[in-house]
Formats: sequence, C-alpha cells, structure tokens
Amino acid sequence: MQVLRDLPSPAKLNLFLHVVGRRADGYHLLQTAFRFIDLQDTLHLRERADGRVLRGSGPDGVPAEQDLTVRAARLLQEATGCGRGVEIDVEKRIPMGGGLGGGSSDAATVLIALNRLWGTGLDRGALMALALRLGADVPVFVFGRNAFAEGVGEELAPLALPPRWYVVAQPDASVPTAEVFGAPELTRNTPRVKITDFPAGAHGFFGRNDLEAVAFARYPQVGQAHRLMSQALANAGADAPAVRMSGSGACLFVECHSRQQADWAHDRIAAKMRVGPGGLQLKLLRTCAGLEAHPLQDWVAG
Repeated sequence: MQVLRDLPSPAKLNLFLHVVGRRADGYHLLQTAFRFIDLQDTLHLRERADGRVLRGSGPDGVPAEQDLTVRAARLLQEATGCGRGVEIDVEKRIPMGGGLGGGSSDAATVLIALNRLWGTGLDRGALMALALRLGADVPVFVFGRNAFAEGVGEELAPLALPPRWYVVAQPDASVPTAEVFGAPELTRNTPRVKITDFPAGAHGFFGRNDLEAVAFARYPQVGQAHRLMSQALANAGADAPAVRMSGSGACLFVECHSRQQADWAHDRIAAKMRVGPGGLQLKLLRTCAGLEAHPLQDWVAG
C-alpha cells in the first residue's frame, strides 16, 4: 500500500472580512480576501486495502468521527465509489479556534492527496464542490490560490498579492465560529465592494473585519490582546503596522512589508505582552511569510 508523508496544510488569514447579508437558510454572505501563510499542519496518509478510514494522531479533544479529515476521506469515497481506505495522521501546528482555517485546510489536503493516491481523477471544480459540503472555508484551499471570496466563501477569484510578512498572535482563547456568526449584535449589512476596490499592493489594511466587535466583547482577552499589540506598535508613527483579527478569531495579525519590519513588530509585541496589564499571555506568537499559492496547487487538474 502506498504512503504519502509530510503533506502541507497551510493556514489562511482573512485580510478583511465583511458580512454583507444573510441567506434564508441562515448562512451569512461574505466578502473577504484569503491569504495563505507558511504556518502549516502536516499530514501523513497511509493507504488501506480494506476500505476503512481511520485516524491515528490528530487534534486534541476532537473525536475521530467528527474530524474533518475523516469526513473528507469518506465523502470522497462516497462521491467516487472508491473502495480503498486510508489511515490519517495529523501533526497540528495551526491553533484550533483561531480563525486560521486549520481544520478546513487539513480537510482540503486530504481531498487533494487522496484524489491522487486513490486515482479518483476529480478535477478542481469537482473537488471544490465536495469541499463546500465540509465547510465554507474548505473550497479556497482546494482552489489553491490567494483569493477574493464572495457568497458564503465559495465564489473565488484569484488575487495576485505582493510579498508580505505577518506576525500572528493568539491570546489564551479559542473562539467558536458559530457563536460569533450567531450573535444578534453582529453587523450584517456592510456595503459590498468590488474586487477592483481591493488595493492588493497598498500599505495598510483595506476595509475591516466585521466579526471583531463581537469576538472582542464576548472574549475580552482577545480585545485586550488587540489593544496591547496596537500600543506596542504605536511608536512607529504613520508607518505603524495595524492589528487585525483573522476570521472569527481568536488569532490577531500584523502585516509587514519586510522580514526586518516583522521581526521588529514581533519583538515589540513580545515585550508588551510580558509587561502588559494583567500579565496577558499569548499561546502563539510567530512570524510567518505570505505564500503565493497553496503548496499542493499543482496536484489538482483544472
């Protein structure tokens, strides 16, 4: 039986996130820009002849039957009639409940890699349709490129983004996506923008993240971390990088034009967190490079 080892599952950032409406079925209509970064989980897939889908190692606290990687493998079996099985091992580095899309990315890597391992032959469009059944963030990882997204996140157009570095921080919190989107106080009527409005190469941030206010109010440690990070970078004046939340949180990030600027921001934030009011601690503080594309983009036809 064949084995695929060391498969990368990159995290994503939402460079902005606008909630522009809500469908009758309760799903929210969004506009966002997805950026892949080199913070990655690693997957290992071992083919099985008996048709069983098993998970070896995986995220703590997530039962195998609820794991998106297991669900992705079984969905591909069902859709293609494939009788082969797989054992899945996941090395987690992307924090859960952080708004970085780790579970969605892992599921997409399983779809992409098993399509190759099992020889099921689906093109990118067919894999993206399966991905949407697993969650709104899964299709972009199958799409494989940084993207401007609309709809529930599945209407994707490629974005050519310039090289950037990001300082990513997670306060000691895990934010449930469903709680934030279900909050009655969430803004759901932000005016739509066009992809041509998005200044991909401009300094600073475009738009905002509409989910921040809800996450900050319900998880005060996220709002406190945002304030402290902003204070840490304020001395840079007009060139100070801005702090933004990714997705529904809890992770916050700073976009920088160079590794040197990112290292400066990382050190400033680290010092501020150590001496900040209440002794606020971070679960994650890391400098990441923006990616031009998903590492497995060429594994899918179309």
